[in-house]
Amino acid sequence: MTRVLLVDDHPLVRTGLAALLGATTDLRVVAEAPGGASAADVARAHQPDVVLMDLSMPDVDGVEATRRVLAACPGTRVVVLTSYSDTDRVTEALRAGAVGYLLKDCEPHDLLAAVRSAARGHAPLDPRVATALLPTTEVPLVDQLSVREREVLLRLTRGLSNRQIGRDLGIAERTVKVHVGSLFRRLGVADRTSAAMWARDHLPEARP
Repeated sequence: MTRVLLVDDHPLVRTGLAALLGATTDLRVVAEAPGGASAADVARAHQPDVVLMDLSMPDVDGVEATRRVLAACPGTRVVVLTSYSDTDRVTEALRAGAVGYLLKDCEPHDLLAAVRSAARGHAPLDPRVATALLPTTEVPLVDQLSVREREVLLRLTRGLSNRQIGRDLGIAERTVKVHVGSLFRRLGVADRTSAAMWARDHLPEARP
C-alpha cells in the first residue's frame, strides 16, 4: 500500500484528490496539509511514501515546502501537482528535490499512474513539462549547479561535516543537509565519498 500526503491550500482540491486515490486498492491518503508551512510536520508525523505538492500556496510555496519535507523525510518522493508549466517553475521544483511534475488538468488515470511510478522510484513528468525542459537538457550538469550547491560540494570534498559546512557558510546545519541530499540526487551518488570524487573530476577548484 502506497501512503500519500496531500499538500494544497484548497480544500476542494484535497477532497477531490482524496476521493480519487481512495477509490483504488493500492493507494491511501494518510494525511492532508492545508499549506506549505505545515507540510514538513505532517510528513514527519505520517511518513508518507509520496507527497502530492501544490506550488502556489499563500504561506510557504511548494518549492520551499518540498525542501522542508525532504529534510524531514529524506526517503519520501515529492510529486508536484500544479497549474504552472513554465520552465522556471519546473526547474525550481526539481532542484528542490521533487521527482515528478504534473499539471492539474491531467487525466485522473495519469495522476494515479504518476503516484505509482514515483513510489517505485521513477520520475513521472507531464509530457508538456518534459517538452519545456528539453532546451536545457544539453547543459552539462556541472553548469547546472547553483553557486550555493558548488560551495557546499567543495567543502564536502574537503571532508567537512554538515555542521562545519554550515558554520563556514553562515547557514543552518539543516539547510546544509538539504543541499547535500539534493546534490546526491542530482549527481546520482549515494554517499559523500562518491560526491567528492565527482567534484574532483568535474570542478577545477576541487582538484588537489
